[in-house]
Amino acid sequence: MTRTTPATVIEDLLRLHAPQVLGALVRRYGHFDTAEDAVQEALLAAAGQWPSAGVPDNPRGWLIRVASRRLVDALRADEARRAREERATALDLPLASGADRAPRDDDTLTLLLLCCHPDLTPSAQIALTLRAVGGLTTAEIARAHLVPEATMAQRISRAKAKVRGVRFGRPDDWGERLPAVLQTLYLIFNEGYTATSGPALQRREPATEAIRLTRTVHRLLPGTGEVTGLLALMLLTDARREARTSGPHGDLVPLDAQDRDRWDKAAIEEGVALITQALRHGPAGPFQLRAAIAAVHDEAPSAEATDWREILGLYDFLVRLVPGPVERLNRTVALAMVHGPEAGLAELDVLEGELGHRRDAVRAHLLERAGAYDEARAAYESAASRTLSLPEQRYLRGRAGRLGP
Repeated sequence: MTRTTPATVIEDLLRLHAPQVLGALVRRYGHFDTAEDAVQEALLAAAGQWPSAGVPDNPRGWLIRVASRRLVDALRADEARRAREERATALDLPLASGADRAPRDDDTLTLLLLCCHPDLTPSAQIALTLRAVGGLTTAEIARAHLVPEATMAQRISRAKAKVRGVRFGRPDDWGERLPAVLQTLYLIFNEGYTATSGPALQRREPATEAIRLTRTVHRLLPGTGEVTGLLALMLLTDARREARTSGPHGDLVPLDAQDRDRWDKAAIEEGVALITQALRHGPAGPFQLRAAIAAVHDEAPSAEATDWREILGLYDFLVRLVPGPVERLNRTVALAMVHGPEAGLAELDVLEGELGHRRDAVRAHLLERAGAYDEARAAYESAASRTLSLPEQRYLRGRAGRLGP
């Protein structure tokens, strides 16, 4: 064991292992809701013990063992579920001699498929999966969906109630669940790539886990264009990770100012090959179009050499398929790069939908490009006041400060 492990390291470990531990417990015992409670108790125990006692050699096995004991105790305490107690006790016997072994590699994927059960609404599927598989807090999920935290808490609670008692296993037909699975993986990746709150711009573990799971889905469904498109999109986006921050505090570096020599060339090559392959077969879906846009950015030798006309054309197709506020906002940026900031501002004025600080940030950038510095400064300050990400706050306030008092 390693003594006096920093709390931040332990927090990252717990975030990484929590979905895998939950998957292992639900596979062995069932009882999704009770298993989740047991995992939370094990995580709290680890957070209290590991900083001083040290991280175990097999942290995942430690968490599985502790959570299993909590789960069995909870089942035994419920006299109305005596049959479940007998089953849980029987299943606990082999665990005693092999509790430190890691769960099956596909436990997290199987948990993902359970959370995307077709009896749940799409919004409930995504919310439950982000909570159970992505390890996101209810507040983080609410911000990702642009809804109040109380609303999201109710949605997750109802979803848990619906999957209570559902047999845990791989479905034979992915068709009904695949759209929710892909959307959820995309949201988990986004939360890791650009955290919605906290001191760090990026959280490596959620993004890495989303890519790992997407690779697994791609191995199972290699001929599905949207699966290939999502994997390509993640690789092409994550390739810029090392260049997105600078300095001791992890300050945000915008795309046009990034050192492209720090981009992951191998990830870009793989992502470009994947999206090129996917676009050869049938009509392109939303993830394929997003990946194609990311490929145009990544293949440009410099920000000035970026083919914004091609990007705008791709966004035109994308907003026809997904006319959401985020997609339309991104198209507005591309429109401004092709036709000037005034065209972008005009489009921004008619843009509808909840966008949080994003709308103010884009408006500020376009106003700055148009020479309206006082208005730009006010928009930067407004955007900074509406984001919970500290790196984004510093960046936006820094931009405002450079435009004068």
